Amino acid sequence: MTDRRLVGLDIDGTIILQDETLSPGVVEAVAEVRDAGHEVLLATGRSWSATERYVDLLGLTSEFTVCSNGAVTMRRRDGEWERWHVETFDPSPVLTMLRERLPEARYMVELGTGQRLYTAVLDDWTLDGGREVPFEELAAQQVSRVVVVSPQHDEADFQRLVAEAGLNEVTYAIGWTAWLDIAPEGVDKGTALERVSAELGLDGDGVFVAGDGRNDIGMFGWALRRGGRAVAMGQAPDEVQDAAGELTGHVEDGGLASALRTLL
Repeated sequence: MTDRRLVGLDIDGTIILQDETLSPGVVEAVAEVRDAGHEVLLATGRSWSATERYVDLLGLTSEFTVCSNGAVTMRRRDGEWERWHVETFDPSPVLTMLRERLPEARYMVELGTGQRLYTAVLDDWTLDGGREVPFEELAAQQVSRVVVVSPQHDEADFQRLVAEAGLNEVTYAIGWTAWLDIAPEGVDKGTALERVSAELGLDGDGVFVAGDGRNDIGMFGWALRRGGRAVAMGQAPDEVQDAAGELTGHVEDGGLASALRTLL
C-alpha cells in the first residue's frame, strides 16, 4: 500500500453542519492530514462557485476539486482554477418527464461553462451569474446537471417518482427533502476521483473518502473496489451507511475529524 493517500471529502453534512458552520475540529484535522503528505481534496455535489470558499477555508493545496457530483473537476494551474474536465448531457428527455409529474417544481440546470439557468429563485441555490429563463430554455443546450426542488413533496415522494419514471439513463441522487440532483449517465464522485487519481499517479489502494449522502454511494463503492476506505457520517441514512465500509460520529460531534486522524 502506498503511504500517500487520496482523501476525498464531501462538504455538506461532512465538513459543515446544516447552518454551514464547520464541524468541530475539521480544519485542524484536515491540516494535519495534508501536512502528513496526503492528497486532500473536496468531492461535492455543489457547483464550483459554492465550493471555492471551502478550499480556501480548509487551506487545501491539492490542484484538484470535484464538483457537481463528479460532472465537473476543477484544476489549479499557476494559482488559477480552470474547468479541467466537464461531463454534459442532453437534459430535454428528463426535464420533459419530470415536468409532467412535477409541474409546480422549481428547476435549474448548470451548463458546461458553470452558468446556471433556473425557472424561479430558491434561497438554497447559489445563482452567481445565473439567469432566470422560461422552462423551455433549460433544455436548449447540453448541461452538466439538473436540479429539481419541489417543496410540497417529501423524500418518499421523490423516491417513488424516480422508481415510476425509470430514471436509468442519467445518474440521480436524492439530497435532502424534495431535492433531486441529476448528473450525466455513469457519472458520480467516484468516476471523477478515479480520473484525478490516475492523473496524480495514485493507482494503489491508498484511498480514503467520507460523506453522508446518497450522492456519496458511488464514491464509496469506488473506494472499496480499490481496497480503500469509505467512511459514512453518523447521521447518514441507512442505505448510505450500508454502502460504506466504516461509520464515524455525527457531523455535529466532529465525526470527520475523528475519522481523518486515523490516517496519522
